[in-house]
Amino acid sequence: MAAEHSAAPAAGRDALVAAALRLFADHGSDATSVRDIAAKAEVSPALVMHHFGSKAGLKTAVDEHVAAVFASLGEAEAVEALTVREHEHDGTNVLSAGFVQLLLDGLPPGSPIPAYLRRLLLEGDPAGHEIFARWLDASRSALKAMEGAGLARASADPEVRAAFLMVNDLAMILLHDHIARATGVDPLTHDGLHRWSADVLDAYTDGVFRKEPA
Repeated sequence: MAAEHSAAPAAGRDALVAAALRLFADHGSDATSVRDIAAKAEVSPALVMHHFGSKAGLKTAVDEHVAAVFASLGEAEAVEALTVREHEHDGTNVLSAGFVQLLLDGLPPGSPIPAYLRRLLLEGDPAGHEIFARWLDASRSALKAMEGAGLARASADPEVRAAFLMVNDLAMILLHDHIARATGVDPLTHDGLHRWSADVLDAYTDGVFRKEPA
C-alpha cells in the first residue's frame, strides 16, 4: 500500500513535467499558465504548487529533464556511436548523421523536445546555453575520435571545425519548419534525416566547390 501511495505522487509530478514540456514547446513558458498545465495533465492546479512551488520551479524541472536527455549525448558510448556507423543499405562504414540521429534514436515519435530546444536556443534561455555548451563538448570529442580513427582530417582551428559541424546538426532543429517546406520532407524523421544526411555526408567527404572549373 505504501508503494502505491508513493507511486501516485511521482506519477502526478511526471504528468505535470510532460504537460508543461508540451505546452512550453508549443507556446512558450511565458504564454502558458499554471491552469493550462494542470488542465493538460488532468490534475488540480494546486498540485503544481505542491510539487514545484511555482511555475518557475516546474520550468526548472522541465529544463532538467531535457538536459538529462542531452547529457547522454556526451557519454562515451554516444561519441563512439557517432564516429562510425554501418550503412543501412550497402554495408559500408560511413560517418553518422550526427547528434540529431542520436537524439531521434532516444526519443519517442512526436516528442516535443526538439521544439522546446529550439525555443531555449533562440530565446537565449540559460538552459539553452547549458545544452549548447554540452553539445559542443560532445562535438569536440566526436571530432577528435574521428580524427584518431582516420575518418576526419585535422583542422588548423579545431574549435571552429567542431562548432561548424554542430551548427549544421542544429540547423535541422532551429530551421526545422523552413527545411521541411523547402525539401518536402520532415528532417526530424528517420526517413527525412536519412535523405538529409546522404547529401551532407557527400558534401563533407567529397566537397561542394571545385578549386578549378570542370
